[in-house]
Amino acid sequence: MTDTEAKALGKVGVLFGGRSAEREISLISGSGVLQALTSKGVDAHAFDPAERSLAELAAEKFDRVFIALHGRFGEDGTLQGALELLGIPYTGSGVMASSVGMDKITTKIVWLAAGVPTPKYITIGADDHVDADGIVAALGLPLIVKPPLEGSTIGITKVSAAADLQAAVDLARQYDKAVLVEQFIQGREFSVPVLGTGASARALPIVEIVAPEGNYDYQNKYFTDDTQYHCPAPLDAATTAAIQAHVVNAYRALGCEGWSRIDVLLRASDNAPFLLEVNTSPGMTTHSLVPMAARAEGTSYEDLCVDILRSASLKAGQAKKA
Repeated sequence: MTDTEAKALGKVGVLFGGRSAEREISLISGSGVLQALTSKGVDAHAFDPAERSLAELAAEKFDRVFIALHGRFGEDGTLQGALELLGIPYTGSGVMASSVGMDKITTKIVWLAAGVPTPKYITIGADDHVDADGIVAALGLPLIVKPPLEGSTIGITKVSAAADLQAAVDLARQYDKAVLVEQFIQGREFSVPVLGTGASARALPIVEIVAPEGNYDYQNKYFTDDTQYHCPAPLDAATTAAIQAHVVNAYRALGCEGWSRIDVLLRASDNAPFLLEVNTSPGMTTHSLVPMAARAEGTSYEDLCVDILRSASLKAGQAKKA
C-alpha cells in the first residue's frame, strides 16, 4: 500500500470497546485493527463509544470509521443510524441488516422466507409460560436455549432434559426479554466469512471448528488454544460449494454489506447444512475466523483490515457534510 493510497483513506476512526457484554473481545479486536491500519500508514485513531460521546465523534471529523464493536450499541444498527445522520462512512452493514442480523429470531424469519436452511425453533416471550413438555415434543432433545440478541455464546445453554429447560430460559432472560429455543443439530461445526456487497458478495474459505468435547463456548472461542481450526475445511467440493452458496444467499437475503461471518452446522446423519446466525461485525482477534479464512486465500491480517476499510460507505445515500 503506497503513502498516496493510505492518505486517500483520510482520517480514520477505529470504534471499539463499547457497552455490550462483548466489550472485552471488542477491545482486543479493535486494538488489532488499529495496529494493522497504522502499520500500513493509515491515519487511524482509537475511539471508544463507552467513554466518549457522539458529539466528540462528530468533532473528530473522521473521513471514515472502522467498526470493531461487537453486540449491542455497535453491531445492532443503533450506531449505524447515528453514523448515517453524522454523514460518516462506516464499514459493514447498514441499519436494517445490522438490526435484523443482531436478532437471531428475526434472522430466522427472513432466512426461512428466502429458503435458507436453519434449525427449527420456538420463541418464548417475556411473559410466556415455559411449556417444557410441549417444546420437547415439538423440537426433541437436546435443545439449545439462547438470548436472541447476544453473541459470543453468552447466555446459551444446551438442555438434555425437559426438567432443565426452565433454568436455561431463566438464564437467557437475564440478557433478553424473549428467548430462542432451537432444535439441536448433531454434527460438524463451521463458520464462513463473506466479503462484498450484493452481486459481488463472495464466501471465503470455510473454517471447521473442532472444540474440546464439542463445546465451543466463550473460553474455548477466545482464550484457549485447545480448539482446533481447519481452513479450508476438509470437505468435498460439492459440499463446500453448497455451504458457500447457502451462506451467500443468506447474506444477501439480510442485505448485508462489506463483510460478515455466518455460522453453519452440517448434520452428521445426512450432511444437510443448517445456518445458525450471522455476525455483521465479526471478531478480529488472534483467534478470529475471518482473518484465518483470509490467510487461507493469501491475504494478510493487515491487508484484510485495509480492504474492509476501503469498503466503508454510507448506506442511506447521504453525502458527507463539509
